[in-house]
Amino acid sequence: MDGANLSLIAAAGAAAIAIAAIIWALRVTEGARSSIEVWKRRSREVEDALAGADGVFGAFPGIVLIWDEASASANEADCGKPRIYGSPLALASLLRFSDTAHAAEPSVRILQGLGVFDAHDATGGLARLAPALARLRREGAPFSLTISTPDGVFVEVDGRTAGARAVVWILDASARGVEEGGARGRIDEARQVIARDPAAFLEMWNEAPLMAWRVNGALKLEWANPQYLKALEAKSLEQAITRNLQLDQAASDLARRAIESGEAQSETRSAVVGGQLRTLQIHIAPITGGAAGSALDVTDVEASRDLLAKQQRAHDETLDHLAEGIAVFDAQKRLVFHNRAFEQVWQLDPGFLQDRPTHAAWLDHLKEKRKLPAHANYAEWRAGELALYQEVAELPQDLWVLPDGKMLRVARQRHPSGGLLVIFSDITNEISLRSQYDALLQTQKAALDKLHEAIVVFGLDGRLKLSNAAFSTMWKLEGVTLEADMPFDKVVGACEKLFHDRATWAQVRARITDPSPEARTEFRGEMRRSDESMLKFLTRPLPDGATLVAFQDITADRRVEDALRERAEAFEAADQLKTQFVENVSYQLRNPLQAIHGNAEMLQHKIFGPLNDRQDEQVSSIIEASGSLSKLIDNILDVAMVEAGNVQLDLGAMDVYATIAESVQMAASKARDTEVPIRIKCDPKIGAIEADQKRITQVIVNLLSNALRHTERGDTITVGAERLDGVVRLTVQDTGKGMAFDAQARAFDSFSSGDRRGAGLGLALVKSFVEMHGGWVALSSEPGRGVTVTCHLPATTPLTGPPPSPPEVKPKKRAAA
Repeated sequence: MDGANLSLIAAAGAAAIAIAAIIWALRVTEGARSSIEVWKRRSREVEDALAGADGVFGAFPGIVLIWDEASASANEADCGKPRIYGSPLALASLLRFSDTAHAAEPSVRILQGLGVFDAHDATGGLARLAPALARLRREGAPFSLTISTPDGVFVEVDGRTAGARAVVWILDASARGVEEGGARGRIDEARQVIARDPAAFLEMWNEAPLMAWRVNGALKLEWANPQYLKALEAKSLEQAITRNLQLDQAASDLARRAIESGEAQSETRSAVVGGQLRTLQIHIAPITGGAAGSALDVTDVEASRDLLAKQQRAHDETLDHLAEGIAVFDAQKRLVFHNRAFEQVWQLDPGFLQDRPTHAAWLDHLKEKRKLPAHANYAEWRAGELALYQEVAELPQDLWVLPDGKMLRVARQRHPSGGLLVIFSDITNEISLRSQYDALLQTQKAALDKLHEAIVVFGLDGRLKLSNAAFSTMWKLEGVTLEADMPFDKVVGACEKLFHDRATWAQVRARITDPSPEARTEFRGEMRRSDESMLKFLTRPLPDGATLVAFQDITADRRVEDALRERAEAFEAADQLKTQFVENVSYQLRNPLQAIHGNAEMLQHKIFGPLNDRQDEQVSSIIEASGSLSKLIDNILDVAMVEAGNVQLDLGAMDVYATIAESVQMAASKARDTEVPIRIKCDPKIGAIEADQKRITQVIVNLLSNALRHTERGDTITVGAERLDGVVRLTVQDTGKGMAFDAQARAFDSFSSGDRRGAGLGLALVKSFVEMHGGWVALSSEPGRGVTVTCHLPATTPLTGPPPSPPEVKPKKRAAA
């Protein structure tokens, strides 16, 4: 029973398991069918998206490079192995820049070819493609570069990351065409790649830095990338498709023409993007079921192109104002630019230059006009000139001597756009001036060698520039050769055997090498050398920054100065001894003279009794002689005091007429004795001057006394005064026997007179007292026609300063009888 139950239970369990297996199998089969339908639907959606992306990709006028590797090599030259997308026309256009590349892959050749050209980033700064590409692949750093080729073509290169991939968009701005035929407009290899990885392809378009979209035959929007949606301010692709947002009406018209004509349409124009007016490069190509378009913002490119054109015009205008002749030959060796100076240098017909001759034709034309330098083999020289367009390590500079005597310096350099830039500088005057300068230097050197003074010139760097033969002789440098640019310390080292005071040499060096205004001044000094000679030196800065140092041997002069100094000291001692002697003698003579004069006056007044006529005459002679001797002693003392500087003026207001009258009254007694009348010729209202009345009276009395000594009965003495321009001219004139011409020069000297009857101190005192008042004295006379002495006295006596120089008065000579 138990066995039967067990069998029944086992059979029931087996049946239940079979039923469950059948149910599970049915469910699995249903799920598989459902999953297949889902994948079929997704496959159709992907194929539709790929078809749209494929159409947009075919409309893009450039190529796209994609790297799948996770990281880049540290070597910037390693471009990896990117996959390439784009139209054959864009690929062919970009391959023309790969002449210098060495890789076999087209994508790598393009990158290597573009990598040699200059590039600018979005800020305008200089950049290179290879480092930017390496950073993109290694760090994911995006970039946007504008590459300019020598032919003036601009290539836009933008790099972005798409997930783990690196994507680079390359657009040739000159590419405007489309492929031939619609079916051949697809690259089979690209389609296979897209089919293998459609998500990457769509992601690449979404990250593209340009607007891309697709429309159907009815011009309805079917797909657009995020850049397009952002430009049209659409929130989503569904909104843009629903509202059929087009770039503008002109873009729709361009798409219609592309569909109708079956050919791609391109244009560059302005459009409002994101509320701003931008310049767009629009390219729309027909595809299956409609058209695909792309729009690249080239505002910065157009601005750069305009800026480059302006800079080129400004550069040409600048070159046109230069004095040097400039000619630019392009890579085809044809003249593309020349300035006005070029025409003036070569005197060529403007029509010939406007025809843009080749370099060879230009040389032949100059040879025909006999304007080129003479060459033994012109053909060989011409070939050498044209060979300079090839890669030459260094372009030469030449000197052309033309048949008319003109000398040109010819310089060449590579032009950025290819070809050569040739500069012609007329150096005829420069060579002539240099020759004259060299001749002047030789003349200067010869002249310096003739000088007795030692001359040496140092530059601001302390190096020797010039020296004369006297320098080597004076410093005894027979065994030393003074070379150009010899350091100052080395020159001083050769001179230290005669003068080793380093402090003085340091002062001289400071004047040479210190550029400060304080140091660039004249410096003088003396050097006493070890051979007992004495030198005087002078440093003087020169206009070119150099410093001249001159040495003069003053040994003999210094010996003469010492001798003269000793002699002057001896004269000073003798003069002092003379002054002391005069003072002592005058003092010793005055006492006995007063006794003689007093006793004689007592005898003359007959105090001791009457005198006979002979005695009375002798007493009168004693009184007269004693009076003259007393006056002489007074004059001697006055002269000594004046020469010693011990006389002080007692200045005050002095009436000129009253002083003259008083002085004449003092001299009147002697005038009566000689029967010579003294007349006054002066306006009583002449006024007063500032003077010492006592000294001026002494001046007039001395002049009258001198006149009375040299006049006889029948002669006349006139004292006059007049005021003119703040100066009073006081004149004493007589009609006596006059004064010899040789005596007039010594008339105002001490202890000198016109004859042997007096010591001549009166006129010396006159000159001294007048000069102490700030005036001067003049004397005029002719033998037999009297003497005129004129004292010029200022109305106000100066406190300090020497008297003014009197005008030169030349004595007149009497005509022969």
